Amino acid sequence: MSRILITSALPYINGIKHLGNLAGSMLPADVYARFMRARGHEVLYICATDEHGTPAELAAAKAGQDVRTYCDEQHEVQKNAGDAFGLSYNWFGRSSSPENRALTQMFCEALDANGLIEERTDKMVYSIDDGRFLPDRYVEGTCPHCKFEKARGDQCDNCGRLLDPTDLIDPYSAVSGSRNLEVRDTKHLYLLQTKVEPQLRAWIESKTEWPQLAKSIAMKHLEEGLIDRGITRDLKWGVPVTKDGQPREGFENKVFYVWFDAPIEYIGATQEYFNAQGDADGWAKWWRLDQGADDVTYVEFMGKDNVAFHTVSFPATIIGSGEPWKMVDTLKAFNWLNWYGGKFSTSMNRGVFMDQALELLPADYWRWYLISQSPEGSDSSFTWEQFQGAVNKDLADVLGNFVNRITKFTETKMGGIVPEGGEAGELEEKLYADLSVLLTEATEAFEAMEMRKAAQAVRAIWVLGNVYLQEAAPWTALKTDAVRAGVVVRHGLNLVRLFAALAQPLIPFTAEKIAATVSTTLPLDWPTTDARAELSKLVSGTLVASGEVLFKKIDEDMLADWAARFGGEA
Repeated sequence: MSRILITSALPYINGIKHLGNLAGSMLPADVYARFMRARGHEVLYICATDEHGTPAELAAAKAGQDVRTYCDEQHEVQKNAGDAFGLSYNWFGRSSSPENRALTQMFCEALDANGLIEERTDKMVYSIDDGRFLPDRYVEGTCPHCKFEKARGDQCDNCGRLLDPTDLIDPYSAVSGSRNLEVRDTKHLYLLQTKVEPQLRAWIESKTEWPQLAKSIAMKHLEEGLIDRGITRDLKWGVPVTKDGQPREGFENKVFYVWFDAPIEYIGATQEYFNAQGDADGWAKWWRLDQGADDVTYVEFMGKDNVAFHTVSFPATIIGSGEPWKMVDTLKAFNWLNWYGGKFSTSMNRGVFMDQALELLPADYWRWYLISQSPEGSDSSFTWEQFQGAVNKDLADVLGNFVNRITKFTETKMGGIVPEGGEAGELEEKLYADLSVLLTEATEAFEAMEMRKAAQAVRAIWVLGNVYLQEAAPWTALKTDAVRAGVVVRHGLNLVRLFAALAQPLIPFTAEKIAATVSTTLPLDWPTTDARAELSKLVSGTLVASGEVLFKKIDEDMLADWAARFGGEA
């Protein structure tokens, strides 16, 4: 049994996340966590709300609340949404926690002691009409590199370059739209990333097992040349800036930059988790190499827009601290799931958000679609037609139909129990051979975090079950050979159990229902690649009950209604 630490990109606090956010980090991380638990490993899946920065302040003001109250409420909203989607976090923490505050301040002081923090007087954008300095993300303008007209002051979403607000052409305030801006002097702390470039480069180059997307983004930023990064901001809401445990002189009205403290919350949330269990030192065995974390495998999941911060800035913080912290082993990056080729947008009525999705259909419908269409090799686009096809063909026709047919047949023709004995025949031997190959493919795809391939392999197993049942035709065999019919039914019911085990990471709520039809409960161990053994798990006499229809089909009227409500071309 291995110990596996899993983190996914922290969802920002200002509002429910859309399906693209879910598909690009939280959901695949959950699938992998569930798979690894089924394999018998000790898994710690950690996530949290990212709560600091200007967007939280502005969202709270718009809601007429103080920022702490706003974040308290939104954290619960996001936690409940994650629970409803079956996201199996061990802990869903908060970057505003006391644990993260202390850790952030500790990291800064360690970096400072190692000569990697420098006070600099910056020229930063001040909005005269807004009466405030504008943090990076709240200055927008034209990218100087690719001429994208909606670039933010920290990064261009079009070409991916990291930017400073003063780099932008024709900048304006994203708060008010005002172009009445000027550059003023303000003092900030800088993390001297350039000083750790050799160690950072060596670490990134050593990650030969990283998926190509993450590795290419990391190397791109190295080749473009590292820059020292400001790690404080002129804000009130955030982690206060300290030195030797006291407010740092000249920084009393500043806080740490959200992108400095947010990744540290992975450690902070782990501390929150163990503190809640009364084990104040338990976190260290997951994060400190000198406390036993050297045997931990650490895997991160995130969208491609977050990769630069997690392959450059956060590792520079870890390396620069000079302390034995656990660093990520594999970073699984995802492209974007778009909405009919464009971005999700609440204001433009484009796209479905997590809470809205669950008003339409249960979580597993969405989970299956998002994983089976995972944006791994390139950006992908949600369409209602694809969603309808995934539900109607994959879930209803292939999986649901198989489970319904064999369990109902058992109820009506075989006394509602798993039948006894009988020798496997030629069809069963072929089933064993084909199934063993597909079980190997599925297991290897899950291990490699190749989500689309994993879903495809599981679907191929469902199809194989349908083909076997159709060819073996127990309803025909029963007329002349009850023993033969019993052999087929027994194999069909064992396939039901197997389908439940395979469905656990992908569609966990349905997996539980499938298992119940053959008097089995979750969790189930992940199947071996020995198909003969896997199809002999159920004991003869086990009760069988067909239960409810697993999946209802999406009709054209539903599709048209949803397209009108949320956008699209159906």
